[in-house]
Amino acid sequence: MSISMAALKQLVPRTNTLWKPVVRCVSQSSHQKLLPEDYDYDGPHLVTQVPGPRSKMLLESLDTIQNTEAVQFFCDFKKSRGNWLVDADGNRLLDVYSQIASLPLGYNHPAIVSALADENNLSTFANRPALGVLPPVDFPDTLQKLLLVAPPGFSQVQTMACGTCANENAYKAVFFWYRARQRGSLIPTEEELESCMRHEAPGSPNLTILGFKGGFHGRTIGCASSSHAAPLHKVDLPVLDWPIAPFPVTKYPLDVYAQENRQEEERCLDKAFQLMQEYKNKGRPVAGVVVEPIQSEGGDRHASNSFFRQLRKIAKENESAFIVDEVQTGAGLTGKMWAHEYWGLEESPDIVTFSKKMVIGGLYFKEDFRPKGPFRIMNTWLGDPAKLVILEAVLSVIHQDRLIDNMTETGQVILQGLEKLQDKHAEVLSNARGRGAFCAVDFPNTLTRDKAVAALRNKGVQCAGCGARSLRIRPALIFQPHHARMFLDILEETTLEMKAPDA
Repeated sequence: MSISMAALKQLVPRTNTLWKPVVRCVSQSSHQKLLPEDYDYDGPHLVTQVPGPRSKMLLESLDTIQNTEAVQFFCDFKKSRGNWLVDADGNRLLDVYSQIASLPLGYNHPAIVSALADENNLSTFANRPALGVLPPVDFPDTLQKLLLVAPPGFSQVQTMACGTCANENAYKAVFFWYRARQRGSLIPTEEELESCMRHEAPGSPNLTILGFKGGFHGRTIGCASSSHAAPLHKVDLPVLDWPIAPFPVTKYPLDVYAQENRQEEERCLDKAFQLMQEYKNKGRPVAGVVVEPIQSEGGDRHASNSFFRQLRKIAKENESAFIVDEVQTGAGLTGKMWAHEYWGLEESPDIVTFSKKMVIGGLYFKEDFRPKGPFRIMNTWLGDPAKLVILEAVLSVIHQDRLIDNMTETGQVILQGLEKLQDKHAEVLSNARGRGAFCAVDFPNTLTRDKAVAALRNKGVQCAGCGARSLRIRPALIFQPHHARMFLDILEETTLEMKAPDA
């Protein structure tokens, strides 16, 4: 069943027509319109401070039920659309953070609303199938569509609940693969089945995953053991003793500082190799290496393509699996469907995990990493079947509207704009960097960055920081050059105010 524009407008009502938008008019490019006219605005509009009185009242109510220290403000998602987020107080903000980098097509995209209203999809929502044991008749076809956007070299895919769940199960797949090679069989022995119930070898092997300083892979015990981005992610947890390699502290643009960066990258690669040898010698071999193409929570840091190619070779030489965590970088934001495609690997990764803009969590993996036996990589819903309905619509729009090309073009506007701003305001902004529209810029310290985030929000830009002092840009795939220029104008206005003597 298709949905008419009139019906769509009922689902996504217009914001208050009495508003008088702030005059931040930016000439829109002649490129195709990615959404209907009434999904875009000339600029943000603020009627209160953010958070406003209604958000604060709702926060007090929620705080009686659960911890609310991470809550920024409350949203009116019915009134939000496109790249524009409307809060509980009627403030309209340009969203460059997209629900912690997870919103692929912005708010209330017509294709997603249509998919949700389609009678053919009702049974999925009504019955929520347990995909691992009782999948619906169209499940193989659905997964085939997911394989159409698989990274090169993959023919296997498993859906999961979220990014953490995807990474946790990637580690499990690596351990199963490693032990199968050691014993020469996919089938555990009776001794292994019996000893694992006592948490003893050989059933509970002493294997490790090598992660990197600044990396973040999730909040379960296993994922936290490989994550090293923020103390609050780990404090009080009895994490596993897994090796931590340094990640290159590179300077940007990478090509301008190529020699310095090469030395730093070689230092980190040497240390990763040493750690693999050390852990092997003490009977705790590194079964897998996990790395992000861009360290997102750790401050939006990335290294050269050569660094990742060499890291892949080191993992191979050590007989360790190579896991690429594309939870944040996957699905086109970097200007490629998968950020690791920039690297030019001679051999593809063994596992690539995804979530965020892919709507559902999951992992692509090589056939060698397919477990033997039921329930080994499993949960009741294998994510959420309803999310696969949305993902089909998302992938269709990405293809039809050439959104990856849009991210390349928009990303150039963002990055070039950030570089110009840091040249003009070097005492406030530095280290502009990014791939596609996946960009960041640094402030002098955490306090200044946090003040900038608050100031931007009260000028109508929803954004967030990462690492110690970075502002990260994570727009939806429908974010276009004119939105980028609008954001850059507001960022410069904020920067100028922060340079003022009384700031």
